Amino acid sequence: MRVVDGACTTIASLPYSRARTGGGTEAASLPVQRIRVGAVPDGCDALLVAGDLQGVAVSPWGGDPVLLGIAVADYLGVWAGEGLLPPPERLGVVLTGDLYSAPGADRRGATGEVADVWLAFAAMGAPLLVGVAGNHDVVSAGEAAEVGAALLDGQCVERGGTRFGGVGGIIGDPRRHGRSPESGFLARLDRVLDEEPSVLVLHEGPAGEGPGQPGNARVRERVALRPPPLTVCGHVHWERPVAPLGEGHIINADDRLMLLTPNR
Repeated sequence: MRVVDGACTTIASLPYSRARTGGGTEAASLPVQRIRVGAVPDGCDALLVAGDLQGVAVSPWGGDPVLLGIAVADYLGVWAGEGLLPPPERLGVVLTGDLYSAPGADRRGATGEVADVWLAFAAMGAPLLVGVAGNHDVVSAGEAAEVGAALLDGQCVERGGTRFGGVGGIIGDPRRHGRSPESGFLARLDRVLDEEPSVLVLHEGPAGEGPGQPGNARVRERVALRPPPLTVCGHVHWERPVAPLGEGHIINADDRLMLLTPNR
């Protein structure tokens, strides 16, 4: 999978609530942005990359606010009905982690269970569901497998003729949730790169080339030695969500939905 046009077009948005710096809750809007790629996995008409959905929103079916990722899954059918997205059963999904929010969306950095978010995307019929855990996610590979999904951390899987590899969490103090020493993180990353994935899925990704594209310098250094055609990540927000890396590209999905559609 290769990006053929780095220009992004916003095609929809979803209002939600998130924790405000300093305490309390604020209103926000989650954009859905389309970018063109050369091809998508077999069985898919497009690929949706999502990450850092740390908020709550009301489902299109009403009721109390739910985790933002659950609301997004519910909206897939609505957006498909409006002609903005393919039908959910033709839309592959890649999750880059950090899918939890405090129930009142009033506390930053909360950590909790996100298996229900994975279940929501599976229940909508996604033909392909892979991803990694963020440093605020509590979810196991077994829970993902129960809904037909693949939660990656140092492994690769084949889906639709495309090899996906992933490393979850971030580099940091292993006494804190979702963090591992640099040596361990990079060892898992090397194992994945050895298998030459077409799509590398990370939570903490490499920095981009431009201003406003922060990331981990050591991760960039390692990935740049043998860059995949496409690296997707999150954890930190980018002003512009796309950057080149070698002959491939990085797409940052922090606090946005990236719809990858074939360039036909």
